[in-house]
Amino acid sequence: MRPYSQVIEQLRNAGLRPTRQRLALAKLLFENSPRHVTAETLHAEAQAASVPVSLATVYNTLHQFTDAGLLREVVIDPQRSHFDTTTTNHGHFYFEETGTLQDIPASDVVLAKMPSLPAGTKATSVEVVVRLSAN
Repeated sequence: MRPYSQVIEQLRNAGLRPTRQRLALAKLLFENSPRHVTAETLHAEAQAASVPVSLATVYNTLHQFTDAGLLREVVIDPQRSHFDTTTTNHGHFYFEETGTLQDIPASDVVLAKMPSLPAGTKATSVEVVVRLSAN
């Protein structure tokens, strides 16, 4: 089996052309899954692995992967998004001191009551982020 064959298949199945940069970033993302990354951390990993890619390309690729269903975007605040390689429903602990995320299994999150939705709408997902700080 070729080194990139699984990543190539993932990209093609998602409808994305496996360009050299997409392959390199996908390899970094998915070989050590599950994980959470920001564009900046993935860019730093790419630089450390001698992958010649700009931060703008990393952002674009992460959003393409998210649109294709390969990643899930977790918006912590308007200036910070994390990208999660686990796309199934689950929540997150957010550690404010370190800026890191940890998964919460969906079975551990119980929503006692859903608010009434505006007319003509349907809920497509519920995002749970529990923010944590040291005592």
